[in-house]
Amino acid sequence: MEARLMVRLIGLAVVASLGLASCAEASLRAEREGRGAKARPNIVFVLTDDLSANLVEYMPHVKEMQRQGLTFGNYFVANSLCCPSRATIFTGRYPHNTGVMTNQGADGGYRAFNARGNQRSTFAAALREAGYRTAMMGKYLNGYRAGDPVPPGWDEWYVAGNGYQGFNYTLDENGRPVRYGARPVDYMTDVLARKGGDFITRAAAGDRPFMLEISTFAPHGPYTPAPRDADAFPGLKAPRGPSFNEDDMSDKAAWLTGHPRLGPEQIRRIDLAFRKRAQSVQAVDAMIRRLRAALKAAGADRNTYLVFTSDNGFHMGEHRLAHGKQTAFDTDIEVPLVVTGPGVPAGKVEHGLAQNTDLCPTFEELGGAAVPAEVDGRSLVPLLKGETAMAPREAVLIEHRGPNNAPGDPDRQNRVGGNPPSYEAIRTESELYVEYLGGEGEFYDLERDPHQLDNAAVRLSPERRERLRDLLRRLRNCQGSECRA
Repeated sequence: MEARLMVRLIGLAVVASLGLASCAEASLRAEREGRGAKARPNIVFVLTDDLSANLVEYMPHVKEMQRQGLTFGNYFVANSLCCPSRATIFTGRYPHNTGVMTNQGADGGYRAFNARGNQRSTFAAALREAGYRTAMMGKYLNGYRAGDPVPPGWDEWYVAGNGYQGFNYTLDENGRPVRYGARPVDYMTDVLARKGGDFITRAAAGDRPFMLEISTFAPHGPYTPAPRDADAFPGLKAPRGPSFNEDDMSDKAAWLTGHPRLGPEQIRRIDLAFRKRAQSVQAVDAMIRRLRAALKAAGADRNTYLVFTSDNGFHMGEHRLAHGKQTAFDTDIEVPLVVTGPGVPAGKVEHGLAQNTDLCPTFEELGGAAVPAEVDGRSLVPLLKGETAMAPREAVLIEHRGPNNAPGDPDRQNRVGGNPPSYEAIRTESELYVEYLGGEGEFYDLERDPHQLDNAAVRLSPERRERLRDLLRRLRNCQGSECRA
């Protein structure tokens, strides 16, 4: 009733300002505009932390999403590290354009993100300006602390600075710090699931479309599962693909060649960690079930896009690397992206290149917001609508500034975990080309060598090497339309 009254008042205001002859005509126009705003789709975005593609196998509700929606089979992150990846997701811009290259310090974290004005150029700010009701829940950016100002674009804010343990954390709830303890009911993923379901119920009853981002800390280390899942998957071991504890590392870059083979105790710890990661995503999967149930109960399921992905991948034993991320290998840069929603083709796999630069313009186009010219990514909306007219990408860019040794960083990696120096790389549908600071390089022909075992950089023809170098140069310096071309 209040919403309908507001719409009619808007109509009266239009009469007064424009001198329209008919109050009824203005009122009906405002009502039509109100219905048009509500008809725009809702967006529920689930972003996980360090979730590698091999964990989807243990998530039945994500697999159900794959059966009902679109899976992107070649989806990559521009930087395999939490904060740079999230900055790119929020803005649709590569790390060299956001200025966020690490998790903290002058070129990383929440404060670097803000210092460069990125908080004013996010999909949340654009959607809220376009009339959406927005909510952010869970993990924001590294370095954010409960009590810091709520960034532009968010109507509701339930965010923790440090929730990696799953328990004993503080959640900033719309400016009010709330402390959660160690009871099972306090487990963070479950708290986010309850709050997410409540937001959907309330927002769906209103007259505005809504956008909800739930960003879990799971399955980031220390890989704490919900108590009910602590005994799941007994005996589960990390996958033993061809690159696990790789036999011959002599062809790799210098930072990696000296890694010794993993010993029995290291492998035992890897297996334990993988099992805990599989356990910890059970609550994430249950959260997806709860969100979908809330959408259906509110009658919003047929007009809502549900998007599931991760900020980066994770290696566990591949190429003799114990555990971590930040490398250019597919274990670290390739992550799941699954979308369901109105018009999304069911059970389809899209094999064209996509990247986390694409999420921001996709959300903005879905919401009818203007996509800024400085966005580096491309909207995926045509693919979500079942169209195939998008021009294929030649390559996507991966950037890394390292090594990452900052004290206190939850993503700090030691030598055994893998700590690459700075590099830039391009990933095509069939190749990976890497240039390290100092001049070393790597090249993998993924059609012949999908597990990236044979570094063939020294065997590249001069013509092929120059073409790859030129493409990398253009991408690492691109901005806006230059990146999309």
